[in-house]
Amino acid sequence: MFTPFLLLLGSLILTIAGASLPGWQDFMLLGVPCVIASAILLLRALAQPKRPGNKWIIVDGSNVMHWKSGEPNIRVVRDVVDELRARGYTPGVVFDANAGYLLIGRYQHDKALSSQLDLPVDRVLVVPKGTPADPYILQSARDYGGQVVSRDQFRDWAEAHPEIAEPGHLIKGGYRNGKLWLDLETEAVA
Repeated sequence: MFTPFLLLLGSLILTIAGASLPGWQDFMLLGVPCVIASAILLLRALAQPKRPGNKWIIVDGSNVMHWKSGEPNIRVVRDVVDELRARGYTPGVVFDANAGYLLIGRYQHDKALSSQLDLPVDRVLVVPKGTPADPYILQSARDYGGQVVSRDQFRDWAEAHPEIAEPGHLIKGGYRNGKLWLDLETEAVA
């Protein structure tokens, strides 16, 4: 909504300058249609219903992909992502750099994994080689005010991220009798 307002303001300034300054009359020809167009854009932006904030949740992809049988499987991560979306969450997934090697024997980047998870590429991150994913996972959850899906306790990062000790911040899960379960009953208070 800020952009249509700026466009309207700029168009008005251009139109007023064209009407009041000698030699600027040609700018009025440009300014008037811009005022009309930006006013329409502003009215449309104001008429749009407000969307509630996203309930972000960050999935530790390298941890979750082992949940079903102990063997890495992208389908397990996809199941978790699908379940989270069905429950109204906006999931993001972070993988260690070696995730592709574990899954298919070669490196896979954000785009390749995002297409397998049916997520926008900006919600999937493969961390750089030699870098642990844990700080990225925890910082993303902090930045977005979200929770983390993982069986990892993140003990090495507890001092820098004390929120991991809060009930409901770390969401555990797995498979029981072939069915996915997620401990979302205790949700973090935002």
